[in-house]
Amino acid sequence: MHTLTADEVNSQPGRLLADAQRGQSDIVTVGGEPVMLTLPLGIAAGSAAERLELGVTLYERDLLSLGLAAKVAGLGYSQMIDELARRKIAVVRYSTTDMDEELDYVRSLAGGR
Repeated sequence: MHTLTADEVNSQPGRLLADAQRGQSDIVTVGGEPVMLTLPLGIAAGSAAERLELGVTLYERDLLSLGLAAKVAGLGYSQMIDELARRKIAVVRYSTTDMDEELDYVRSLAGGR
């Protein structure tokens, strides 16, 4: 893993991509403080099990959409849904407000019942 300053990244814009393609992670700092961690994905990212765990974890923490999490995990969309269900991780996520709005809409369709 390399540590780069923001100035180094700005002067070598292709470096992060080149490092990721080689399977290398980088930390970018500003004023000596870490602000970004890059992780290689795809074949360079490690084993299939590691990619699966990364995809699931990032989805579960709401950092990636379902589609992107599936790509990170190396799975198809439906396979990712099955994997999340196996782990008892909700695929459809509604906030209380969203759920109330949906229920109000359904009630309006049913004539206010």
